Amino acid sequence: MLLLPALALVIAVLVLPLGQSLLRSIGAPATLTGEHYTELFTDGVTLRVLWRTVQTAVLVTVIAFALGYPYAYVMTRVGPRMRALLLVVVLVPFWTSVMARNFAWILILQRGGPVDSFFGLFGLDVVLYGKQAGVVIAMSQVLLPFMVLPLFSALSGIDRRLLLAAQSLGSRPLVAFWKVYWPLSRGGVTAGLILVFTLSLGFYVTPALLGTPQESLVAQLLAARTTQLLDFEGAGALGMVVLVATLGLVAWANRLGGTVSAIGVVATSTPEGKR
Repeated sequence: MLLLPALALVIAVLVLPLGQSLLRSIGAPATLTGEHYTELFTDGVTLRVLWRTVQTAVLVTVIAFALGYPYAYVMTRVGPRMRALLLVVVLVPFWTSVMARNFAWILILQRGGPVDSFFGLFGLDVVLYGKQAGVVIAMSQVLLPFMVLPLFSALSGIDRRLLLAAQSLGSRPLVAFWKVYWPLSRGGVTAGLILVFTLSLGFYVTPALLGTPQESLVAQLLAARTTQLLDFEGAGALGMVVLVATLGLVAWANRLGGTVSAIGVVATSTPEGKR
């Protein structure tokens, strides 16, 4: 009974609209057809936008991981006060208006901004506003907390005595990290990677403000199909393709993350793991 209000809300605002989009994409109930799905893979525009979206999501995920893993590791090594300060720094994007944050990035990346002025000192003309690189940088900053928080949760639960035990048995620090620390952290890594990647696939405001129509992502294409072209059937088909791909990726990540977590528990709970 306690779940009914939440379930009713999810059904009303998520399941029913998705069901409508699915029915429109296949032409139901009048005539069933897969024409709208076929068109997605035959017109060059949609495929280019999908590829650009995946490419952007991969770049954002890699950057967020490269910055987030060391940051989360440092959070596990400092005292409570410094850890609280680092956590506040990570959560700042959540406390800032989306529009204010994006307009701040416009000022930073546009011609004559701090980035352009800095590179101008070396005789370089670097304007990232309106480029895919600028969109990637802004999205990485926005999504960095979604990488840091799962990593911090995973890394803070690792017993550091395992590293000391490995080093006492003659293992070098890098080898001990790779053989002991990294396998135990892969559950958090998987969660962070999949979370940032899936969120990047559906980003709209940042690419719309910092990018250009010539370098639009899938969310912008969906908006154009529905608001400008009134192609609800094609937009529904595109949305279903992205949704199915995202759900498949999440299911694979959950399975992999569960397997990794189980391995970590076994390694630390058995006599061999304790030694």
